[in-house]
Amino acid sequence: MLKNKNSSAIVAVKDLDRAKAFYSDVLGLNLADTSMEDMLGYRTGNTWLTVYKSDFAGTNQANAVTWDVGVELEDIIAWLKARGVAFEHYDGMDRQGDVHHCGTLRLAWFKDPDGNILHLVGATT
Repeated sequence: MLKNKNSSAIVAVKDLDRAKAFYSDVLGLNLADTSMEDMLGYRTGNTWLTVYKSDFAGTNQANAVTWDVGVELEDIIAWLKARGVAFEHYDGMDRQGDVHHCGTLRLAWFKDPDGNILHLVGATT
């Protein structure tokens, strides 16, 4: 039954104001819903990203959100770096600059202020 349903991402943060500044101002996402206390809703493409306040923020050691950015990966990385975003580098994969290569995929990771891992996936050019 779930195979035909949309899914979305949800990210825990400790400081909602700091998260709002990062997701709205640094990442450039449009805040679409503030109707619930301690929660922000962002529309990203055809999906939702929910950011909520939690004491457990930043405890996840895996990807929290992934964006499929296609051939725009390098442009998006440059745009984010100009806004102060630092990219993560992981061992075990071929890497050129901030872009990791795994088969036909190009990958990049960065963190939000709470340490949530955000992931960009690009297609080969």
